[in-house]
Amino acid sequence: MSKKTILTMLLIVIMSTLMMSLAYAVEEAAAPATGGGIEKFAEFIFGSVAVKWFKDGGWAMWPILFVTIYGMAYVIWKFIALMYCKINLNNFLAKIVPLVKDKKYKEALEIAKNSRGPVAAIVYAGLLKTDGGLAAVEKAIENAAMIEMSYLEKGFIELSSAINLAPMLGFLGTVSGMISAFDAIAAARAVDATIVASGIKIALITTQAGLIVAIPVQFFNNIFVTLVDAIVIDMQRASEKVIEALIDSK
Repeated sequence: MSKKTILTMLLIVIMSTLMMSLAYAVEEAAAPATGGGIEKFAEFIFGSVAVKWFKDGGWAMWPILFVTIYGMAYVIWKFIALMYCKINLNNFLAKIVPLVKDKKYKEALEIAKNSRGPVAAIVYAGLLKTDGGLAAVEKAIENAAMIEMSYLEKGFIELSSAINLAPMLGFLGTVSGMISAFDAIAAARAVDATIVASGIKIALITTQAGLIVAIPVQFFNNIFVTLVDAIVIDMQRASEKVIEALIDSK
């Protein structure tokens, strides 16, 4: 197992543990006894105000919590994956291009093979086909670029799901809270602020929770799109420079 995979799994476990501790705190807080060890741990990490806020949000906070763990896990994974993909293009080309011009393809292949990321991968795929001519190199680079693009696009659907589901679940909690408020009015046969306050509070908290989850995930999603675009540009530049070097070497 690679170091990148181990680090990603470790960060996901830490994030899940922290978030689930808050969820377990709610369950223990509902018990007659005073807060247990897990609740105290959650209050130590997040604060008693956050635990109470989660508890006051009602049942809708549970699926929102799940979406939070789901979304943040993919944010962490995607960040690590893209940081691993990014290389210094100028330094990489400064090593590869002179070797290609001198027809030292084996040395260039070794450098590309030992470099990380999609830029090195498409250059490596192209250099493997130098015996087949320029057309074969271009075709190999094109095919490798399509495969690398599919890897770069992984995780965006999951991030979009978290962005869309969190506020939707929050709005569902809002509707449930307003229904509770009107049920309280119907039962009391009178309109009193104290009667509807609990239901309205639930409605506002769940809406707030959904937006709190969706906004940062959307922010990171936009950053990741920008990073992917930059890597794609690097791939295009690298392929152009390598093909130009092959032309110059003839």
